[in-house]
Amino acid sequence: MSAWLIGLEGTAAGHQLALVLALVAAFLHAVFGALQKGRHDPWISRAAIDASYGLLAAPFALFVVPWPEPHMWPIFAGAFFIHAGYKLAQAMTYQRGAYTVVYPVVRGTGPLFAVLGAGLIFGEHFNAGQWAGLAMLLSGIFGLAIYNLRNVTLARDTLGPALGLAVLTGAFVALYTTYDAYGIRATADPFTFLAWFFFIDGWFMPALTFRRWRGLAAAEVLPLAKRGVLGAFVAFFSFGAIMLATRLDKVGEAAVLRETSTVFAALIGWVILGERTGPRRVTLMALIAAGAVVVEMAG
Repeated sequence: MSAWLIGLEGTAAGHQLALVLALVAAFLHAVFGALQKGRHDPWISRAAIDASYGLLAAPFALFVVPWPEPHMWPIFAGAFFIHAGYKLAQAMTYQRGAYTVVYPVVRGTGPLFAVLGAGLIFGEHFNAGQWAGLAMLLSGIFGLAIYNLRNVTLARDTLGPALGLAVLTGAFVALYTTYDAYGIRATADPFTFLAWFFFIDGWFMPALTFRRWRGLAAAEVLPLAKRGVLGAFVAFFSFGAIMLATRLDKVGEAAVLRETSTVFAALIGWVILGERTGPRRVTLMALIAAGAVVVEMAG
């Protein structure tokens, strides 16, 4: 499978596959965010997910995929620290703010920084039509955040810090998107990067939250473990899809398409979390989707 994927790099078929992978990643990333924002402490929820994907990735990293080349170890170290910062910022954001307010801010900040980073690192540049599409998408995302902010009733006293942390989290999203795109392109086999990334990345949050686990009620252990395993599989396919998309095609375009996750997140908030929706929110979600289409078509 690795040889087949590598053979698609830079081709029209690779571009189409990257498009599909980015949209799959968008949907799954919204699911992942909802899992972390569920009934449990977001710190413990993230730790359960990370521990699960670290354990599941271990046999693949150690016994299935080719071992990383020597130059990959410093790259993995950098990815570890970048993702650690992202997780800390994300957990603090979800702890303080309503999901439908902070999630759009995170996802709206990320693609702008990612497009700029892709231009600096990979020499990718949007044309005028793509910038217009990005402006549409960002207008819809931040408009959705503002609308939700005006109507949310939960945790209003902590929304200010939550929004600041959401912007910081978005910056980390852009940083890891561009850095990990560099990492997955630096190894011969893309699945080597993915397997070792999950294996290495899976241990930070469980170690950090060890004391929180000691206070967890016994009745909550099994539900949290189930959430962790489900989240691990969502993470595999979500992160794996976007990373493969960045190897097959342009990093900036993949990053923008992934931010249609905001539409999926709003639908999840409405259908599953019981958060209200309405014609204004539907219009803003349509603007997000339209912006993503313009970015793709103009490219």
